[in-house]
Amino acid sequence: MDAALAAELIRRHLFAQPASHGLRDRLYLALRQAILGAELAPGTVVPPSRLLALELDAGRSTVVRVYERLIAEGYLAGATGSGTRVSDALPRSGTPSRPGARTPDTPVRLSRRGARIDALAASSPLQGGAFAPGVPDVAHFPFALWRRLVARHTRYEERQMAQYGFGGYGPLKLALAEYLRVTRMMSVQPHQVLILNGSHQAIDLCARMLCDEGDRVWMEDPGYWGARTVLSACGLQIDPVPVDQDGLAPPDDAGPRAPRLVFVSPSSQYPTGVVLSLERRLRLLEQVRRIGAWIIEDDYDNELRQEPHSLGSLFGLDGSRRVLYVGTFSKVMYPGLRLAYLVVPENLVVPFARGNADLYREGRLFEQAAMAEFIDGGHFTRHLRRMRGIYAERRETLREAVAARLGGLAVTHGGQAGLQLLYRFTQPVDDVSLASRALRDGVVLRPLSMYYLDAARRTSGLNLGFAAVPVDRIESAMTLVARALDGELGRSR
Repeated sequence: MDAALAAELIRRHLFAQPASHGLRDRLYLALRQAILGAELAPGTVVPPSRLLALELDAGRSTVVRVYERLIAEGYLAGATGSGTRVSDALPRSGTPSRPGARTPDTPVRLSRRGARIDALAASSPLQGGAFAPGVPDVAHFPFALWRRLVARHTRYEERQMAQYGFGGYGPLKLALAEYLRVTRMMSVQPHQVLILNGSHQAIDLCARMLCDEGDRVWMEDPGYWGARTVLSACGLQIDPVPVDQDGLAPPDDAGPRAPRLVFVSPSSQYPTGVVLSLERRLRLLEQVRRIGAWIIEDDYDNELRQEPHSLGSLFGLDGSRRVLYVGTFSKVMYPGLRLAYLVVPENLVVPFARGNADLYREGRLFEQAAMAEFIDGGHFTRHLRRMRGIYAERRETLREAVAARLGGLAVTHGGQAGLQLLYRFTQPVDDVSLASRALRDGVVLRPLSMYYLDAARRTSGLNLGFAAVPVDRIESAMTLVARALDGELGRSR
């Protein structure tokens, strides 16, 4: 192929590249595409840089830089006196492709673990608005203050804070140990606190450090789908345990189905909002001691209780022997912060700190330092107090709107903590189909039936998040839900 034909071929490929790229990047992509498609075969001499620059109305330096990059990557080879050629190391056989042509996609084959994660996944791309549960209102977060705190540590401590942080930022661990002592009745030393990137990472670490593949896990049913996905992805066998008015109701005798882990949210069971009774707490602790199991205590929203006090933890009741406590800032600060903490018994501190460092690598010390100051300076407590008042008003507005629009078709449970209210239908309703109808109007509903593992116990209802919905939008959104329900039931209200 002579230089003129090669230049014309490159021009055609150049025009097919995304306009959002600069000229140098588009020329690189054009040449690479022509080479990989065998339109410029191995051994072909590419146009001299001066000629190609003239043909493309580009600077010669642009062409030279592209050639240098393609030589460095092995697509081209340069030799003194013989010009620049397509590398002979590339295969000579191939099917030429037109610019922009697509080849059939190779079928994706996930691993068994990947397929399991994909099948269980319940995350929605819509993570806000009416009525997405578990989503806080970030509009009231003091971001100006937060930026100042982060900037202060970035400015004065950049060398120290830009490193990995083994176990987490010391002052934050100290602040959390004191906070948990006061609010959760937990006797905790700072070194027992590990700072992680979200509660899912904490659950994953517990599973990997304490369980072998095939071990059993007791999980609340209905229960948190996120924890279920993480534990299942670790190769664990999930055994659903029913939840009643007193919380998790494990069997008196586990027998051969004894678990290695128990996942429980005792202060506000998700999604029902039920509080685990003292009798159940004591019985569960006695069971895990007897069989040598461990409890993961997910305390995701205790700060948002409407009562003037938070509830004591299983960790504190147990004397920190068989319980691992997971806390998160996602619900009380903002979800994108991705900061959580795991409190472990004394005899697990060293292996868990090592496992965390090796599996996930630690960092984000600037945010951790800002968080420590946010707590120590009283800003955390003030923010919580303010948000409790805002959420209380929205919770009551939602109750009134549901009562007015749905009447006796739905009854609520729990609701003393958190960012959502659970409603169960009093007559048969396909809650999955209802959620699909509502989504067409831009309303996010989480069907209660999807939180169950045991189909025999499955009931229909809705988990309605109110925290991120302004009061003046709750009624109109609930009107859309009522319209969707009318369509589902095939009758007019």
